[in-house]
Amino acid sequence: MKAVASKTDPGNFFEDFKLGQKLVHATPRTVTAGDVALYTALYGTRFALFSSEAFAKACGFRHAAVDPLIAFHIVFGKTVPDISLNAVANLGYAEGRFHKLITDGMTLSAESEVIGLKENSNRKTGVVYVRTTGMDEFGETVLSYVRWVMVRKRDPDAEVGEQHVPELAAVVPAERLIVPPGLDFSRYDWALAGAPHAFEDYEIGEKIDHVDGMAVEEAEHQMATRLWQNTAKVHFNQFERAKDPSGRRLVYGGVVISTAKALSFNGLQNAGLILAINGGRHVAPFFAGGTVFAWSQVLDKADLGAVGALRLRLVATMDAPCAEFPDKNGEGVYHSGVILDFDYWAAVPKRG
Repeated sequence: MKAVASKTDPGNFFEDFKLGQKLVHATPRTVTAGDVALYTALYGTRFALFSSEAFAKACGFRHAAVDPLIAFHIVFGKTVPDISLNAVANLGYAEGRFHKLITDGMTLSAESEVIGLKENSNRKTGVVYVRTTGMDEFGETVLSYVRWVMVRKRDPDAEVGEQHVPELAAVVPAERLIVPPGLDFSRYDWALAGAPHAFEDYEIGEKIDHVDGMAVEEAEHQMATRLWQNTAKVHFNQFERAKDPSGRRLVYGGVVISTAKALSFNGLQNAGLILAINGGRHVAPFFAGGTVFAWSQVLDKADLGAVGALRLRLVATMDAPCAEFPDKNGEGVYHSGVILDFDYWAAVPKRG
Protein backbone atom coordinates (compact mmCIF):
# COMPACT_ATOMS: atom_id res chain seq x y z
CA MET A 1 0.00 0.00 0.00
CA LYS A 2 1.44 3.35 -1.01
CA ALA A 3 1.97 5.81 1.83
CA VAL A 4 0.41 9.26 1.47
CA ALA A 5 1.75 12.49 2.91
CA SER A 6 -1.40 14.58 2.79
CA LYS A 7 -1.47 14.94 6.57
CA THR A 8 2.19 15.76 7.05
CA ASP A 9 3.78 19.18 6.89
CA PRO A 10 6.83 19.66 4.63
CA GLY A 11 7.53 23.08 6.16
CA ASN A 12 7.53 26.46 4.46
CA PHE A 13 9.80 27.22 1.54
CA PHE A 14 10.97 30.71 0.71
CA GLU A 15 8.16 31.46 -1.75
CA ASP A 16 5.57 30.56 0.93
CA PHE A 17 6.47 33.56 3.13
CA LYS A 18 4.79 36.96 2.82
CA LEU A 19 5.68 40.28 4.41
CA GLY A 20 3.54 40.89 7.48
CA GLN A 21 2.66 37.21 7.78
CA LYS A 22 1.86 36.13 11.38
CA LEU A 23 2.86 32.67 12.57
CA VAL A 24 1.58 31.05 15.76
CA HIS A 25 3.98 28.25 16.64
CA ALA A 26 2.83 24.91 18.01
CA THR A 27 3.72 22.99 21.15
CA PRO A 28 4.12 25.16 24.27
CA ARG A 29 6.94 23.93 26.49
CA THR A 30 7.23 24.03 30.29
CA VAL A 31 10.70 24.76 31.69
CA THR A 32 11.72 22.10 34.22
CA ALA A 33 14.65 21.19 36.41
CA GLY A 34 15.39 18.51 33.82
CA ASP A 35 16.05 21.20 31.20
CA VAL A 36 18.47 22.90 33.58
CA ALA A 37 20.30 19.64 34.35
CA LEU A 38 20.64 18.70 30.69
CA TYR A 39 21.75 22.23 29.79
CA THR A 40 24.55 21.90 32.35
CA ALA A 41 25.48 18.44 31.11
CA LEU A 42 25.63 19.48 27.47
CA TYR A 43 27.39 22.83 27.74
CA GLY A 44 29.18 22.75 31.10
CA THR A 45 27.82 26.08 32.37
CA ARG A 46 28.96 27.09 35.89
CA PHE A 47 27.44 30.50 36.68
CA ALA A 48 26.46 30.50 40.36
CA LEU A 49 23.25 32.48 39.81
CA PHE A 50 21.83 29.56 37.79
CA SER A 51 23.51 26.74 39.70
CA SER A 52 22.29 27.43 43.24
CA GLU A 53 18.79 28.29 44.42
CA ALA A 54 20.29 29.61 47.66
CA PHE A 55 22.62 31.90 45.70
CA ALA A 56 19.73 33.17 43.56
CA LYS A 57 17.64 33.92 46.65
CA ALA A 58 20.56 35.80 48.21
CA CYS A 59 20.49 37.94 45.04
CA GLY A 60 16.87 38.88 45.65
CA PHE A 61 14.98 36.25 43.66
CA ARG A 62 12.15 34.28 45.21
CA HIS A 63 12.94 31.18 43.16
CA ALA A 64 15.88 29.54 41.45
CA ALA A 65 16.87 31.49 38.35
CA VAL A 66 17.07 29.76 34.97
CA ASP A 67 19.69 30.79 32.41
CA PRO A 68 17.97 33.07 29.84
CA LEU A 69 19.57 31.09 27.02
CA ILE A 70 17.36 28.14 27.97
CA ALA A 71 14.32 30.25 27.18
CA PHE A 72 15.99 31.43 23.98
CA HIS A 73 16.58 27.84 22.84
CA ILE A 74 13.06 26.71 23.72
CA VAL A 75 11.42 29.62 21.89
CA PHE A 76 13.79 29.23 18.93
CA GLY A 77 12.89 25.54 18.72
CA LYS A 78 9.17 26.38 18.56
CA THR A 79 9.76 28.49 15.45
CA VAL A 80 11.73 25.96 13.41
CA PRO A 81 8.85 23.92 11.90
CA ASP A 82 7.29 27.08 10.49
CA ILE A 83 10.37 29.15 9.61
CA SER A 84 13.52 27.12 9.17
CA LEU A 85 12.59 23.49 8.56
CA ASN A 86 13.93 23.92 5.03
CA ALA A 87 16.77 26.22 5.99
CA VAL A 88 20.25 26.12 4.56
CA ALA A 89 21.60 28.03 7.56
CA ASN A 90 20.53 30.36 10.34
CA LEU A 91 22.42 33.58 9.74
CA GLY A 92 22.05 36.02 12.60
CA TYR A 93 20.16 37.80 15.39
CA ALA A 94 19.37 41.36 16.46
CA GLU A 95 17.24 43.43 18.85
CA GLY A 96 16.90 40.66 21.42
CA ARG A 97 15.56 41.55 24.87
CA PHE A 98 14.72 39.45 27.91
CA HIS A 99 11.63 40.92 29.55
CA LYS A 100 11.16 38.55 32.52
CA LEU A 101 13.26 36.29 34.70
CA ILE A 102 12.96 32.66 33.59
CA THR A 103 11.94 30.27 36.37
CA ASP A 104 11.29 26.56 36.76
CA GLY A 105 7.66 25.81 35.90
CA MET A 106 7.21 28.66 33.40
CA THR A 107 5.46 27.56 30.19
CA LEU A 108 6.75 29.17 27.01
CA SER A 109 5.05 29.60 23.65
CA ALA A 110 6.03 31.62 20.60
CA GLU A 111 4.67 33.75 17.77
CA SER A 112 6.54 35.36 14.85
CA GLU A 113 5.98 38.01 12.21
CA VAL A 114 7.75 38.06 8.85
CA ILE A 115 9.40 41.48 8.62
CA GLY A 116 11.74 40.97 5.68
CA LEU A 117 12.28 38.88 2.54
CA LYS A 118 15.14 38.90 0.05
CA GLU A 119 15.58 36.35 -2.74
CA ASN A 120 19.18 35.38 -3.47
CA SER A 121 20.62 35.88 -6.95
CA ASN A 122 20.82 32.12 -7.56
CA ARG A 123 17.00 31.98 -7.21
CA LYS A 124 17.38 28.71 -5.29
CA THR A 125 17.22 30.30 -1.83
CA GLY A 126 16.21 33.48 -0.05
CA VAL A 127 16.63 35.15 3.31
CA VAL A 128 13.63 35.41 5.65
CA TYR A 129 13.64 37.94 8.52
CA VAL A 130 11.28 37.31 11.44
CA ARG A 131 10.55 38.99 14.74
CA THR A 132 9.76 36.34 17.33
CA THR A 133 8.07 36.85 20.70
CA GLY A 134 8.22 34.25 23.46
CA MET A 135 5.41 34.39 26.04
CA ASP A 136 4.64 32.75 29.35
CA GLU A 137 1.42 30.95 30.25
CA PHE A 138 -0.22 34.30 31.08
CA GLY A 139 0.53 35.76 27.66
CA GLU A 140 3.19 38.10 29.02
CA THR A 141 6.30 38.66 26.91
CA VAL A 142 9.36 36.83 28.21
CA LEU A 143 11.74 37.54 25.34
CA SER A 144 11.73 38.96 21.84
CA TYR A 145 14.30 38.98 19.06
CA VAL A 146 14.82 39.23 15.31
CA ARG A 147 16.57 36.52 13.36
CA TRP A 148 17.24 35.94 9.69
CA VAL A 149 17.64 32.60 8.00
CA MET A 150 18.45 31.35 4.50
CA VAL A 151 15.63 29.11 3.26
CA ARG A 152 15.41 26.94 0.14
CA LYS A 153 12.86 27.58 -2.57
CA ARG A 154 10.56 24.72 -3.50
CA ASP A 155 10.72 25.81 -7.15
CA PRO A 156 13.66 27.97 -8.29
CA ASP A 157 11.45 29.48 -11.00
CA ALA A 158 8.66 30.47 -8.62
CA GLU A 159 7.92 34.18 -8.54
CA VAL A 160 8.40 35.94 -5.22
CA GLY A 161 6.13 38.68 -3.95
CA GLU A 162 7.10 41.95 -2.28
CA GLN A 163 10.63 42.00 -0.89
CA HIS A 164 12.12 44.16 1.84
CA VAL A 165 15.28 44.12 3.98
CA PRO A 166 14.51 45.64 7.40
CA GLU A 167 16.77 48.15 9.09
CA LEU A 168 17.79 46.72 12.45
CA ALA A 169 19.35 48.48 15.42
CA ALA A 170 23.03 47.71 15.94
CA VAL A 171 22.58 47.68 19.72
CA VAL A 172 19.80 47.64 22.30
CA PRO A 173 20.14 51.01 24.08
CA ALA A 174 21.11 50.70 27.74
CA GLU A 175 17.97 52.61 28.77
CA ARG A 176 15.84 49.82 27.25
CA LEU A 177 17.49 47.05 29.25
CA ILE A 178 15.14 45.37 31.71
CA VAL A 179 16.62 44.42 35.08
CA PRO A 180 14.59 41.57 36.64
CA PRO A 181 12.50 42.89 39.57
CA GLY A 182 14.04 42.07 42.91
CA LEU A 183 17.59 41.63 41.62
CA ASP A 184 19.86 42.79 44.44
CA PHE A 185 23.60 42.20 44.41
CA SER A 186 24.24 43.96 47.75
CA ARG A 187 24.86 40.56 49.42
CA TYR A 188 26.69 39.07 46.45
CA ASP A 189 29.10 36.34 47.53
CA TRP A 190 32.17 36.83 45.35
CA ALA A 191 33.91 33.71 46.66
CA LEU A 192 30.99 31.42 45.83
CA ALA A 193 30.60 33.09 42.44
CA GLY A 194 34.19 32.21 41.61
CA ALA A 195 35.91 35.58 41.10
CA PRO A 196 36.10 39.08 42.67
CA HIS A 197 35.73 41.01 39.39
CA ALA A 198 33.04 43.69 39.67
CA PHE A 199 31.55 46.14 37.17
CA GLU A 200 34.23 48.68 38.05
CA ASP A 201 37.03 46.24 37.21
CA TYR A 202 36.25 45.96 33.49
CA GLU A 203 37.51 48.51 30.98
CA ILE A 204 36.00 49.32 27.59
CA GLY A 205 38.17 47.71 24.92
CA GLU A 206 39.51 45.04 27.27
CA LYS A 207 39.86 41.57 25.75
CA ILE A 208 39.59 38.37 27.77
CA ASP A 209 40.84 35.04 26.45
CA HIS A 210 38.71 32.38 28.15
CA VAL A 211 41.57 29.90 27.67
CA ASP A 212 39.60 26.64 27.82
CA GLY A 213 38.31 24.64 24.86
CA MET A 214 35.40 22.22 24.61
CA ALA A 215 34.86 19.57 21.93
CA VAL A 216 31.34 18.94 20.63
CA GLU A 217 30.62 15.38 19.56
CA GLU A 218 27.95 14.11 17.14
CA ALA A 219 25.70 12.61 19.80
CA GLU A 220 25.99 15.70 22.00
CA HIS A 221 24.92 18.24 19.41
CA GLN A 222 22.02 16.09 18.23
CA MET A 223 20.83 15.54 21.80
CA ALA A 224 21.06 19.28 22.48
CA THR A 225 19.07 20.08 19.35
CA ARG A 226 16.41 17.50 20.20
CA LEU A 227 16.18 18.88 23.73
CA TRP A 228 14.95 22.20 22.31
CA GLN A 229 12.64 20.40 19.84
CA ASN A 230 14.51 21.96 16.93
CA THR A 231 13.51 19.88 13.91
CA ALA A 232 15.65 21.52 11.19
CA LYS A 233 16.63 18.79 8.74
CA VAL A 234 20.26 19.85 8.34
CA HIS A 235 21.02 18.88 11.94
CA PHE A 236 19.77 15.30 11.71
CA ASN A 237 19.27 14.07 8.17
CA GLN A 238 22.49 13.13 6.41
CA PHE A 239 20.70 13.12 3.04
CA GLU A 240 19.99 16.83 3.48
CA ARG A 241 23.76 17.29 3.52
CA ALA A 242 24.29 15.22 0.37
CA LYS A 243 25.91 18.17 -1.44
CA ASP A 244 28.51 18.46 1.31
CA PRO A 245 31.34 16.04 0.39
CA SER A 246 31.78 15.22 4.08
CA GLY A 247 28.15 14.20 4.55
CA ARG A 248 28.33 15.68 8.04
CA ARG A 249 25.30 17.09 9.81
CA LEU A 250 25.43 20.79 10.60
CA VAL A 251 25.60 21.68 14.31
CA TYR A 252 22.75 23.93 15.51
CA GLY A 253 24.20 27.41 16.03
CA GLY A 254 22.67 27.61 19.49
CA VAL A 255 25.04 24.84 20.58
CA VAL A 256 27.97 27.08 19.69
CA ILE A 257 26.40 30.06 21.50
CA SER A 258 25.82 28.15 24.74
CA THR A 259 29.17 26.37 24.61
CA ALA A 260 31.02 29.66 24.11
CA LYS A 261 28.95 31.35 26.82
CA ALA A 262 29.79 28.52 29.22
CA LEU A 263 33.48 28.90 28.38
CA SER A 264 33.23 32.64 29.15
CA PHE A 265 32.82 31.79 32.83
CA ASN A 266 36.62 31.83 33.05
CA GLY A 267 37.08 35.60 33.16
CA LEU A 268 33.41 36.65 33.28
CA GLN A 269 32.27 34.61 36.28
CA ASN A 270 29.92 37.38 37.44
CA ALA A 271 28.39 38.19 34.03
CA GLY A 272 26.11 35.21 33.59
CA LEU A 273 22.77 37.02 33.40
CA ILE A 274 22.09 38.11 29.80
CA LEU A 275 19.78 41.14 29.53
CA ALA A 276 19.77 41.64 25.76
CA ILE A 277 21.17 40.26 22.50
CA ASN A 278 22.40 43.15 20.38
CA GLY A 279 23.41 41.05 17.44
CA GLY A 280 24.91 37.78 16.45
CA ARG A 281 26.33 36.12 13.39
CA HIS A 282 27.19 32.52 12.65
CA VAL A 283 30.31 33.33 10.68
CA ALA A 284 31.03 29.79 9.47
CA PRO A 285 29.43 26.35 9.81
CA PHE A 286 30.49 24.11 12.66
CA PHE A 287 30.53 20.33 12.56
CA ALA A 288 30.82 17.66 15.23
CA GLY A 289 34.30 16.75 16.38
CA GLY A 290 35.49 20.34 16.43
CA THR A 291 36.68 22.08 19.58
CA VAL A 292 35.18 25.44 20.53
CA PHE A 293 37.37 28.16 22.03
CA ALA A 294 36.18 31.65 22.98
CA TRP A 295 37.27 35.16 23.88
CA SER A 296 35.34 38.30 24.83
CA GLN A 297 35.79 42.02 24.44
CA VAL A 298 34.13 44.72 26.55
CA LEU A 299 32.43 47.04 24.05
CA ASP A 300 30.60 49.33 26.48
CA LYS A 301 29.46 49.77 30.10
CA ALA A 302 26.25 51.14 31.60
CA ASP A 303 25.34 51.90 35.21
CA LEU A 304 21.76 50.74 35.70
CA GLY A 305 21.57 51.79 39.33
CA ALA A 306 21.18 48.59 41.29
CA VAL A 307 23.52 46.74 38.92
CA GLY A 308 26.00 47.44 36.19
CA ALA A 309 25.77 46.18 32.63
CA LEU A 310 28.59 45.17 30.32
CA ARG A 311 28.17 45.11 26.57
CA LEU A 312 30.23 42.11 25.55
CA ARG A 313 31.37 40.73 22.24
CA LEU A 314 31.77 36.95 22.44
CA VAL A 315 33.83 35.41 19.63
CA ALA A 316 34.01 31.64 19.23
CA THR A 317 36.63 29.85 17.19
CA MET A 318 37.09 26.27 16.03
CA ASP A 319 40.13 24.12 16.69
CA ALA A 320 42.44 27.03 17.46
CA PRO A 321 43.06 28.78 20.79
CA CYS A 322 42.00 32.39 20.46
CA ALA A 323 45.41 33.79 21.34
CA GLU A 324 46.84 32.33 18.13
CA PHE A 325 45.12 34.67 15.67
CA PRO A 326 43.00 37.82 15.39
CA ASP A 327 39.33 37.55 14.51
CA LYS A 328 39.70 39.52 11.25
CA ASN A 329 42.48 40.41 8.86
CA GLY A 330 43.46 43.91 7.81
CA GLU A 331 40.67 43.99 5.22
CA GLY A 332 37.97 43.16 7.77
CA VAL A 333 37.55 39.55 6.62
CA TYR A 334 37.02 36.96 9.35
CA HIS A 335 39.76 34.45 10.01
CA SER A 336 38.77 30.99 8.75
CA GLY A 337 38.66 29.67 12.31
CA VAL A 338 35.96 32.08 13.55
CA ILE A 339 32.51 30.47 13.84
CA LEU A 340 30.53 32.94 15.99
CA ASP A 341 30.44 36.68 16.64
CA PHE A 342 27.88 37.40 19.38
CA ASP A 343 27.13 40.81 20.94
CA TYR A 344 25.11 40.99 24.19
CA TRP A 345 24.48 42.94 27.40
CA ALA A 346 25.00 41.18 30.75
CA ALA A 347 24.19 42.28 34.29
CA VAL A 348 27.19 42.51 36.61
CA PRO A 349 27.34 43.33 40.36
CA LYS A 350 28.92 46.62 41.39
CA ARG A 351 31.36 46.83 44.25
CA GLY A 352 29.88 49.96 45.81
